Amino acid sequence: MAEIDKVTQAILKYIDEAGFKQEGAFNLRHNGMSLCHGDSEHVKIVKKEDKPGINIYIDGDTDGEEVHIPVVVDATGFTDKVYNDFYIAEGANVTIIAGCGIHNSGHVASQHDGVHSFFIAKGANVTYKENHYGAGEGDGARILNPVTKIVMDENCVFTMDTTQIKGVDSTKRETEVEIGAGSKLFVIEKLMTHGDQLAESNMEVRLNGEGSSAQIISRSVAKENSSQIFHPAAVGNAKCNAHIQCDSIIMDSAHVRSIPEIDARHLDAAIIHEAAIGRINDEQLIKLRTMGMKEEEAESVIIEAFLN
Repeated sequence: MAEIDKVTQAILKYIDEAGFKQEGAFNLRHNGMSLCHGDSEHVKIVKKEDKPGINIYIDGDTDGEEVHIPVVVDATGFTDKVYNDFYIAEGANVTIIAGCGIHNSGHVASQHDGVHSFFIAKGANVTYKENHYGAGEGDGARILNPVTKIVMDENCVFTMDTTQIKGVDSTKRETEVEIGAGSKLFVIEKLMTHGDQLAESNMEVRLNGEGSSAQIISRSVAKENSSQIFHPAAVGNAKCNAHIQCDSIIMDSAHVRSIPEIDARHLDAAIIHEAAIGRINDEQLIKLRTMGMKEEEAESVIIEAFLN
């Protein structure tokens, strides 16, 4: 069992809420290297030979198992790029927890670019959780640029739950999804920025099979001078259903752009989009203030309820 230092342990508490343990199937990447690794009966993790990263093979008998593959960067001025491919067999039921945290105490930027590709066979059910977090006393930037590519066969389910609520100075998320017949995609994206932080999220979901569906929900809070851009797009190439919903709270001098896009290329493609940007509700704020809360406390309660 590998020894994990205090800084890494502290970051893991934020990016792996289920609790990282060196049990079952797991891989902890630290400053570009695998710090510890383990397989289970139904999940095998293999190091790539041609580029940095791992292949994760999840067999069809996997039922309710968790796979933990967090990434921690705590070296100042370090850039880490990794390619992880997931092969999920027919009928598998699995939860994958793949958060990333950067602790930067220096004056030079630290960066992690993670490229995750999912190949999901018929009837599989996959839940993918990804928390991003930044910390450290230095003024060097903490940069996270995730890329997620998902290919879904027939009659499978993919749920993606991503959260970024603290400490990341710059992020650009790219997501591409191909959905087969009868398959369902659920995306929940939660984001909070503050200071001069920048966040951009681009997503293209292509509904290619009859009876496919997608539900995309994005909730964000932008504070101080931070800036956010959301561009989710749903493309209906067959008889399908899709719903995009983007809700944002804007505060102080922040800037939020929401650009939901729907593209119907089939007569029976039913696609809906909604977008709303607004300030904190004054009535809610006044109600909490009358209960004895200070303004900052009341704002925190409202924001937490909104994001969750």
